[in-house]
Amino acid sequence: MEKAEKFIFVETFILNKGLMWNSILEILLKKVKQGVDVRLMWDDVGSINYVDRKYAKSLTKKGIKTFIFNPAKYQLAIHMNNRDHRKIIIIDGKVAFTGGQNIADEYINAIRKYGYWKDMGCMFHGKAVETFTITFLQLWNFQSKSTTNVEDFIQPAHVFDSYSKDDGYIIPFSDSPTDENYTGKNFHINMLHNSKNYFWISTPYLVLDTEMIDALALAVDNGIDVRIIVPGIPDKKTVYQVTKANIQDLVKKGVRIYIFEPGFIHGKVAISDDQSAVVGTVNMDSRSYYLHYECGVWMYKNRAIKDIKMDFENMFEACHEVTLFEVEQTNVWVRVLRSFLRILSPIL
Repeated sequence: MEKAEKFIFVETFILNKGLMWNSILEILLKKVKQGVDVRLMWDDVGSINYVDRKYAKSLTKKGIKTFIFNPAKYQLAIHMNNRDHRKIIIIDGKVAFTGGQNIADEYINAIRKYGYWKDMGCMFHGKAVETFTITFLQLWNFQSKSTTNVEDFIQPAHVFDSYSKDDGYIIPFSDSPTDENYTGKNFHINMLHNSKNYFWISTPYLVLDTEMIDALALAVDNGIDVRIIVPGIPDKKTVYQVTKANIQDLVKKGVRIYIFEPGFIHGKVAISDDQSAVVGTVNMDSRSYYLHYECGVWMYKNRAIKDIKMDFENMFEACHEVTLFEVEQTNVWVRVLRSFLRILSPIL
């Protein structure tokens, strides 16, 4: 952000005042004075307990163009469930960031609500940033009274001529609940089905439908090492019981489940066979798969995959693997409660 010359776009699910936001805000205000086009967008439901519409207006007055996505209203409308769960930062159309990190102090462990907060994200440069620029401006134009010309923020192809061409592939993607393409879910399933040796994934929530459970079980039957890392300390206790219910089922089917004991894991990362990986905002839950606006980056034979695998290996060392014996020892009434909550999981 300090190096921005033309524009900075920031899109987040949660915005909360504190050390992290104050550090970013200081830079944004300085850049506005330098003539940089600064735009900020956050989700209303995600941030409703932290910042309000008055704050958005005050930022706009200071030169930061601001939108609150899909303001919450007291009405029975299905689109109120369609939240902007994306996390995107774009600088000058040359550099972009995405991953699990919202803008709040727990994400940098300045405060600790749920033990150690583990998150993951990626930074990428070059032509691929264009996809995220378009993704951001699509939602921006949807809310704005005037239309921003996307072409004005796209870098000419020759700008990236000096960039390395021999570091595999990266394909950024976005997912929308307003079409019939379940892109985030399909990335997970495609990686799972194409795995030959292993498929590892981390997720803060494990709220699965029958299709995904069957896909995980089939991969295990085909000899794939399937591992899922979930939090040791939950941020949402009711949803965590649904996670536990799915853990019971998956362990019985041979899926290896790891509990991140230091605290809460919020990263949404999958890796397969040392060749492909996904980093982004998509949880293994029904809201991410069907209801939210999401995004991410798929990588293939990219050097970052080595770092991702190393990160997983370090996480496994900090985890406890759930055994079949533990699952079978679970109190019968707890199982009943979890089964009931599992029925309600699509609306949790």
